[in-house]
Amino acid sequence: MYQRVILKLSGESFADPELGYGIDPSIVKRVAEEIAEAHSTGVQMGIVVGGGNIFRGISSTAAGMDPATGDSMGMLATVINALALRDALEKAGVPTRVQTAIPMQSLAEPYIRLRAIRHLEKGRIVVFAAGTGNPFFTTDTAAALRGIEIGAEAMLKATRVDGVYDADPTGNPDALLLREVGYIEVISKGLRVMDSTAVTMCKDHALPIVVFNITEHGNIVKAVQGERIGTLVR
Repeated sequence: MYQRVILKLSGESFADPELGYGIDPSIVKRVAEEIAEAHSTGVQMGIVVGGGNIFRGISSTAAGMDPATGDSMGMLATVINALALRDALEKAGVPTRVQTAIPMQSLAEPYIRLRAIRHLEKGRIVVFAAGTGNPFFTTDTAAALRGIEIGAEAMLKATRVDGVYDADPTGNPDALLLREVGYIEVISKGLRVMDSTAVTMCKDHALPIVVFNITEHGNIVKAVQGERIGTLVR
């Protein structure tokens, strides 16, 4: 069982399944309850949440917006999701703090590494928002960075598929689920785990990545307990 982990949630995991965007309070509540159950096992949890359900910087760039502006808007979207998750976690009985890479003191704490670690040691969950605070870096990279900074033993990457496949499973019915794969293979073959910067950071600091399906009830608990679910990248 892991003692401390970083959990990466996509913004899409909070979205209304029919609309594909926005925040569905019932889904946030379900995710928070599963996180609370995992937290009750004694594991220290940091969480990084994306903002793709509200605003995607990539889409804005394609539409002609300045890339840095689009990424900044995306970082603010992650703060909205982080506040929603904090509210749901507090209602589930878990003390939670939000720390942002972009200072906004009236909403959350600024990111301070030692303060974040102290929160974890006191049994609080820390939700890291606003990415790295810089454009051109994804929330996957932010999760890798925060995981390394807080001394996490693993990054748990929650997705809507069962793990890492050797091909796109949505377009290839013969795609095979890989139970274990190396960092170099992920990068060289362009496997859809996370961006190459995040994978390289995990490789350089020997931070294993567990990619699993968040839509299956109980998977977050299984992941923090070290059960072999999804795909292990190491």
